[in-house]
Amino acid sequence: MEQENQPVAPELVSDNAAALTEQEISGSSAPEPEKPYRGLKWVFIGEQGLRAGWSVVIFLALLFAIGAGLSFLFVRLHLVGAWGGALTARTAFFGELLMFLAMLGAAAIVAAIERRSILDFNLRGPRRLAHFLSGMVVGFAALSALVGALAWGGWLHFGPIALTGSRILFYAAVWGCAFLLVGCVEEGIMRCYLLFTLGRGMNFWWAAGLVGAMCLRLLTHAKGNGTWGVYGIALIGVVPCLLLHMRKAPSAGFWQAAWVTSTFFGFGHTGNNGENWIGIFAAAAIGSVFCVSVWVTGSAWWAIGCHAAWDWAETYFYGTADSGMVAPGHFLSTSLSGNALWSGGADGPEGSLLVLPVILLLLALLLILYRRPRPAAVPVAVAEPLAN
Repeated sequence: MEQENQPVAPELVSDNAAALTEQEISGSSAPEPEKPYRGLKWVFIGEQGLRAGWSVVIFLALLFAIGAGLSFLFVRLHLVGAWGGALTARTAFFGELLMFLAMLGAAAIVAAIERRSILDFNLRGPRRLAHFLSGMVVGFAALSALVGALAWGGWLHFGPIALTGSRILFYAAVWGCAFLLVGCVEEGIMRCYLLFTLGRGMNFWWAAGLVGAMCLRLLTHAKGNGTWGVYGIALIGVVPCLLLHMRKAPSAGFWQAAWVTSTFFGFGHTGNNGENWIGIFAAAAIGSVFCVSVWVTGSAWWAIGCHAAWDWAETYFYGTADSGMVAPGHFLSTSLSGNALWSGGADGPEGSLLVLPVILLLLALLLILYRRPRPAAVPVAVAEPLAN
């Protein structure tokens, strides 16, 4: 059978002819793609708004500026003492409140500049209250397991209860508030703002450069105080981060940022008195576990609760040294004896070799509690386009 000729609408013929005429005039079959803008704005603004490096610079500058202003105010109001004053529950609370307000102010300003919500800094996610409370339970249990292991081995000995009557509840509440602020400040800076921001603009070479700069700073200026703990966590992160970079894994940016922030967390503890290399390494390793908690739960709330409860149990409830400092107003009295590698010495339980299996147990428990068929990758909030 012959194929029937279908009539063509006149308007289609005219439209096609007009299109052909325009293509013949322009000399091309398709418009050229618009070239990306490479001017001064490109230096500061990327696909997700303000570039990560500039965001960090602005945040740190604001943190120090607001902190300096609040410090002057708090000293004038006699809420905190001068630098180097005696540590008390009162000065610890107001000192941490000062840092919390400075961090909150800096984060709020940066979030406004980037047109984000402050909750975008790893504070969203499901079941936030449940994660926070479970983190507190696990943090107290993990520190108790460490203290129990030290007592079982004969490296820690319990003395009489140090408080009586209403002072037990008073100091429990004051230290509880202080260490809740500690958890909010340290996790807010490390696992909220820095982990989120560096994770959206970090590759292996930038991460290696930052980690190398921290190690070089310690190598040339630091003496003692457990610098080998920083070197250890820095070396452990090289191979896995390089492999993620070579494979171009979608999660590479998050884990590069986790490497940097965990190393920085250990680096920040080298200024504490009484630290040893195990305590520094433990701080960095626990920081890595907290990064994993952000990955599997979708937020930093578990890390905040675990951090606060760990410190509260160590300082107030058991009355042991925390990063080389024994605070007044603790509930139980304890003393350490024996080889410092096992007892922790002046560093306290965190400086004992026994802290390492406790950290591994903490990681395993975290993965068991929040195991999912697919990792709950932390969402990256895209900033609204900035006005030209």
